[in-house]
Amino acid sequence: MLSGRRLNLLDPSPLDVELSDIAHGLARVARWNGQTIGDHAFSVAQHCVLVEEIALMLKPDLDVQWRMAILLHDAPEYVIGDMISPFKNVMGGTYKAVEERLHHAIHRAFDLPADLPVSITKLAKKADIISAYLEATHLAGFSKEEADKIFGKPAKVSTEQLEVLAQSIKPLPTKDAQVQFLARFAELDQARKANGGR
Repeated sequence: MLSGRRLNLLDPSPLDVELSDIAHGLARVARWNGQTIGDHAFSVAQHCVLVEEIALMLKPDLDVQWRMAILLHDAPEYVIGDMISPFKNVMGGTYKAVEERLHHAIHRAFDLPADLPVSITKLAKKADIISAYLEATHLAGFSKEEADKIFGKPAKVSTEQLEVLAQSIKPLPTKDAQVQFLARFAELDQARKANGGR
C-alpha cells in the first residue's frame, strides 16, 4: 500500500488497514468497469458516500456507527477492485472468502463489529441497489424501463428524494472523490466520538 503497509490478503490484519489507503484505492476504482458517461469515472469512493446518504434517507435515525459501516460497505475493493456481480458469482466461494476476511479486518480497524446486524446488512443492500439504479439511469446508459426490470423501482424513497440524490451522480476527478470520501468519514468519526464512540 502507498502508506507502506503490507496487507496479507489471506490473513489481513486490522493493524495494516489505513484509511488513506482505502480512500486512495476506492477513488481510483471505477464503477461499471468505467463504462459511464463523462470525462471521469464514477468511483467506488463516490458510490460509498452515496450509499451512506441513501441509507440515512431510508432510516433517518440510523446510528452513526452503522452509517460508518455502510460508508465502508465496499471498502475491500480498495484491494481487490470492483468486480461486477455476474463475475463474482462465477468466482464463487474463494472470492467471497477473501472479501469477507478483508471486511472483517477493516471493521476491526475502525472499532466496528466484524459482522454487522442483519438489519444493517439489509439496509446497506437496499441503499446499494437504489444507488445502482440511479447510477445505471444517469451514467451507464440504462433506460428507466431497463433499470426498473433489473433493479426494481426504488422503494421507500420519494421522487423528490431521488431527484436530490441524482445531483450526487456526477463523476469527480480522482483527487476530489478521495477528498469527498475522507471528509464523510471524518464527519462520521467526529460524530461517533461525540456520541461516546458509538
